[in-house]
Amino acid sequence: MEEKIALVTGSSRGIGGDIALRLAETVGGVAVHYFSRREAALGVVETIRQKGKRSAAFRADLSSEKSAALLIQRVQDRFGRLDILINNFGPILVRPWKKVTTKEWESVYRNNLLSALFCMKAALPGMRRRKWGRIVNLGYSRVEQLTAFTIITPYAIAKTGLLLLTRTVAQTEAPVGITVNMVSPGLMEGGVFPKDDHVPAGRLGKYADVSSAVLFLVSEDAGFVTGTNLIVAGGWKL
Repeated sequence: MEEKIALVTGSSRGIGGDIALRLAETVGGVAVHYFSRREAALGVVETIRQKGKRSAAFRADLSSEKSAALLIQRVQDRFGRLDILINNFGPILVRPWKKVTTKEWESVYRNNLLSALFCMKAALPGMRRRKWGRIVNLGYSRVEQLTAFTIITPYAIAKTGLLLLTRTVAQTEAPVGITVNMVSPGLMEGGVFPKDDHVPAGRLGKYADVSSAVLFLVSEDAGFVTGTNLIVAGGWKL
């Protein structure tokens, strides 16, 4: 894995930042994407470089297909390749569905579903040429439960669509050695969901729980794992 280059979207902080730092322990370089938190992104880059690995920060508005494609091109120009794509970017909107404006619905869809589509479309040609690639999309733990979600409705719909997209791309790209999977966190430390729900494991999720799942799915050991949704939630709401 030492020669592989990874891009983690939305990696200036939080889960994305932790994934970027953990990936730097195994791959040759990590591209850090941000939208507005430049200084935080540069901090992640510096930490990765201190590990002796290559890194750089890239700003992009992933709701735009042109901007997303340009991000992938810039990463490839800087590092010479892109082998691993982690689609972590995707802000959540917590609000009763009746109070969500049409513009907000569209924004949630573009930032959570279309952003991943745009990045995958741009990254796949290079992965196909090398006959190797790993894509991991971030969902949420109840993405396969088609039940009502009254305060995160656009987000839930977007992530459910992302799971369908994940499995579709996984099936079409499997013949050329590319795996596409989803990791779906549950209640997390520092998250926006209520913390009073019972988690059977007895604690909230940590960033490291999610990062460990991602690290497995991008490894050589997971070469035959594709189209899966790995729930990281300690048994919450099963």
